[in-house]
Amino acid sequence: MDNPLLPAIAAAALLLGLAGGWTLRSAAARRRLARERAFFGLPDGAECVLVTHRDSSSAHWSIPRHDALAMLGLASVIENCGAHAEVAPHDTGLQGFGARTEFCVGDPTAHRRLAAHLANLLPGVRVQPGDASGAGRGTFAIGGTSYAMEPGAVEYVLLARLTAGEGGRPVFLAAGQRPVTHRAAVRHLVRNRARLARKHGPEGQFCLLLKVVNSQSYGPDMVEQVADVTKAAVAQAVGKAAVKAP
Repeated sequence: MDNPLLPAIAAAALLLGLAGGWTLRSAAARRRLARERAFFGLPDGAECVLVTHRDSSSAHWSIPRHDALAMLGLASVIENCGAHAEVAPHDTGLQGFGARTEFCVGDPTAHRRLAAHLANLLPGVRVQPGDASGAGRGTFAIGGTSYAMEPGAVEYVLLARLTAGEGGRPVFLAAGQRPVTHRAAVRHLVRNRARLARKHGPEGQFCLLLKVVNSQSYGPDMVEQVADVTKAAVAQAVGKAAVKAP
């Protein structure tokens, strides 16, 4: 004769299993969120700033399309961390770095705040202003090698996480040769944030050189990491850079 208690016991075991699984998943989600908050320097309720270009083609202050889409990608991370963001143009006075997390996105030949961060935090990076015709503009010189772009075919962007100043909050840089590269770097950061945090640690610094391939056809989707240039970028540049073919 079947035991009438068996269905009740089975149901109780199922509920306990579901509750245990939910508890484990919740604990894992909390740990992931804690690691993400540490990596981005965004504890619950923290303030951060997004620094971007002004669109020179607009009569009023507006953000270029690719930079705006990059900011939207960052907004999801900021919201997930429970933080709050301010958007600021690059040419307005801002406080020094370290007091709050900063995301600085743009072209370092035109973005004043970004150019200042490169000079102070990545002195081993040189960005060529180009000649009178604009040729060579935006070429990166790092560790004895130059990286020139072929617009729409091969373009480069630096993605960096740096810590300095009082407060210890990180500064994230996406410094690219064209607007589409800024968006590509931010997408790379957002998509690979867990891997980057594991590799470099929640307090670690890094500077990665990324290559955007065939943006005229694929936009910001085709991204390759060329090298981790942290060591060369944080050191003073020495000697003349050799030109690297794209």
